[in-house]
Amino acid sequence: MKNRRPVKKFHKKISRPYKNPIDNSLPYFHPVVKRLFQERVYCSIMPEEPVIVVGIDPGLARVGYGVLRKTGNTTGYVTHGCITTDGTHTPHEFRLQHIYNEITDLLKTHGPRYAAIEKLFFTKNITSAMGVSEVRGVIFLACAGMALPVYEYTPNQVKQAVTGSGRADKKQVQEMIKRLLHLDEIPRPDDAADGLSVALCHINQMR
Repeated sequence: MKNRRPVKKFHKKISRPYKNPIDNSLPYFHPVVKRLFQERVYCSIMPEEPVIVVGIDPGLARVGYGVLRKTGNTTGYVTHGCITTDGTHTPHEFRLQHIYNEITDLLKTHGPRYAAIEKLFFTKNITSAMGVSEVRGVIFLACAGMALPVYEYTPNQVKQAVTGSGRADKKQVQEMIKRLLHLDEIPRPDDAADGLSVALCHINQMR
């Protein structure tokens, strides 16, 4: 039996040492490992950039809105309000124009990253549904002008996200909004509270 040559073990050395950027305790790092490690350390040190979300409850007479800020796992209140139009003396087209202008100003003021709007659900009042549809179109147009993505949620989805039950009534939703956002009182009017609910629903979907 022939003598076999001894098998040489080759250990690939890293030509350039890479040290731990924290305490220089680890002398050797592969470049890819080093980059991944640095990215992980950077992400753990640097605070997460706040995300602004605006929630909108569409309506021809009143458009409720709520603005929230998400920073990490914390959701904070920014503002809420209501855009109103007068149907008695103001022509229909000017009511829509007013809503468009107010929504555009709202988006410019707060610079949200996302917009959330309540879906139009089936109603027996066709005239009212058509008016709300037109308002939704105006809101979508304003968001498109700001290159802002819009997400739609049904009333049941909003209730489920805020209270944990899709069958919760309006009072229960408002109480949860007050508690979750640490507000002193329930937001008024109801349309503005609905706007906050839609915004909170979207933030919960982001997690």
